[in-house]
Amino acid sequence: MTSVRQIFRQYPLSLLCIAVVWVLSLTPIFPETPLDGIDFIDKWTHLVMYGGTCSVIWWEYVRSHNNLDGEKLFFYAWLAPVLMSGLLELLQAYCTGGHRNGDWFDFAANTLGVTLAVPVGLLMWNIKKKTSKH
Repeated sequence: MTSVRQIFRQYPLSLLCIAVVWVLSLTPIFPETPLDGIDFIDKWTHLVMYGGTCSVIWWEYVRSHNNLDGEKLFFYAWLAPVLMSGLLELLQAYCTGGHRNGDWFDFAANTLGVTLAVPVGLLMWNIKKKTSKH
């Protein structure tokens, strides 16, 4: 069984990214930026935030493992982030006192980001396998 200490040692950047997602998701107000005029900038932000976080999870997994465990990766690098996204959207809708709004399109963008990280992670895995043979 994996200890908490081992998780922190193997996945420090992943845990940092997850913490940042939680903070950003529950922060009441963001200042306006010049990017606010871009169509769907909020959805692009969600896609990049979750895709980036899950790519980091994959990278740290690939870096510290010699065998690909599809069940663990499905749970920790896909299902858990999707569930976390849904939970955060519900928290925004019902627990932020109206400062944030839960949005199912945000959830869809988050899920797409998580899903797009899968081929990125598999590519990292294939590169590791090819370079370790030489």
